[in-house]
Amino acid sequence: MVPSPPLPPPIQPGSKESLRSAALEARKAFVATLDDASRALLEQQLAEHLTALCASARVVAGYSAMGSEISPQVAIEEARAVGAVVAFPAFANPAKPFRFLAGDPLVPGPFGIMQPRPTAPPVEPDLILVPLIAIDSRGARIGRGKGHYDRVIGRLKRSGAKLIGVGWPMQRLEATVPADPWDVHLDAFASPEGLEWFGRSGRAH
Repeated sequence: MVPSPPLPPPIQPGSKESLRSAALEARKAFVATLDDASRALLEQQLAEHLTALCASARVVAGYSAMGSEISPQVAIEEARAVGAVVAFPAFANPAKPFRFLAGDPLVPGPFGIMQPRPTAPPVEPDLILVPLIAIDSRGARIGRGKGHYDRVIGRLKRSGAKLIGVGWPMQRLEATVPADPWDVHLDAFASPEGLEWFGRSGRAH
């Protein structure tokens, strides 16, 4: 067990943009305290909290981590090892919603994020690991502000997919995130510290 670096002071309530900025800075500052071995061990701990979910899913969607984002890659590899189809977001047109394509992220997409080849088959995940900048106790998420995920995951949630936000511990805010009508609330938040289901009591470790 890696001792966690000290967490920054709690982020205070504010506008979505001010919360996004403060949470992003806190995430960068936290990751700057980690050496490669500590980061890898924390990402392994994240995967351990996702093992049961990944084992029960048919199609698991991950994401290609950028910068200070926590990587779900260990969890994705575990899902593949137990027979799940693995998928990642892929844009064919940056002005249109992405699709989840089965396969590894091998080519750069229009935003510089790695994604599967355009010839990879489209799939509908039943478990989606969602990157975020911050999330509150209701599952209200702050992303990069472009709405890419909200345009895709709402329909999948209505068809039964579980939406699991993934991040470092300080990305779970005590402050309430102001939600717009089009924002899609997530079902749970996973970090190296555990898996928290929103609308249920307690935190599962």
